[in-house]
Amino acid sequence: MAQDKVIWHNAAEKVKGSLIAAARILPPDIENLIASAHPEGGKSRSVMEAIRDNLNVARETGLPMCQDTGAFWCLASIGRDSDASLRDIERIIISGCAMAAEEGFFRRSIVEEPYGERHNTGTNLPPFIYYELCDGNSVELSFLLKGFGSENCSGIRMLNPTAGTDGIVAAVVDMVRSGGGKPCPPIFLGVGIGGTMDRAAFLSKKAFFRESMDKELSSKILEEVNKLGIGPGGLGGYPTALAVSVLSEPTHIAGLPVALTVNCWAERRAVVRFGRGDL
Repeated sequence: MAQDKVIWHNAAEKVKGSLIAAARILPPDIENLIASAHPEGGKSRSVMEAIRDNLNVARETGLPMCQDTGAFWCLASIGRDSDASLRDIERIIISGCAMAAEEGFFRRSIVEEPYGERHNTGTNLPPFIYYELCDGNSVELSFLLKGFGSENCSGIRMLNPTAGTDGIVAAVVDMVRSGGGKPCPPIFLGVGIGGTMDRAAFLSKKAFFRESMDKELSSKILEEVNKLGIGPGGLGGYPTALAVSVLSEPTHIAGLPVALTVNCWAERRAVVRFGRGDL
């Protein structure tokens, strides 16, 4: 039992460290996209420079890069041959998030009741956890620190099954247009297509951790979104979005669910992997 407790504690510590780092330092691919964005307009350029300065300050001071440190969203991908228990995985996720919130200067942003009095939990918990089975014997925990300035601009459309790619692009562009400058652009977009309404929404968040299944569609969406000219900080110009990833799965003959998750420029994510025997 003592050895099990040590293993569990070490795993939770690994989650905590990854989440604290995610609040301060963006993944290299995201930083590269931000660094390579060079708008022509004065206001757009000033916003991008401020974002880069902000990232440097967060890295140097160890403080979160945004006051909305986000809700903990987690996808636990569990290998079918893994010997880890679901109870232990859940406990590791919750404990790691709790320690990160306490030690990493995370804002307390979670309320117990979605309506009514909306009492704050005071812990930034609970995390929102999804589970899926996959091949192999490892466990992979994928985290988003999900701010709600951008989450409030996410959405879903139940399209006519004959809408096709043009209809998908139009739906995504319309949702981005409605959000305007509220999600703190330049934004990152995850698009989920197919399944049911709830599955499409799930896929739209999972898309931030997977290579796009349709790069041509991703490119078309990115091109059309940037034509909106919302621009950095909503002040106009280019870019409005920096990247789009699309995931899809089979759906019913009568429908075409399309979900969009919007992330602000601070696309904070972390991935923690455990091999067989690590849990």
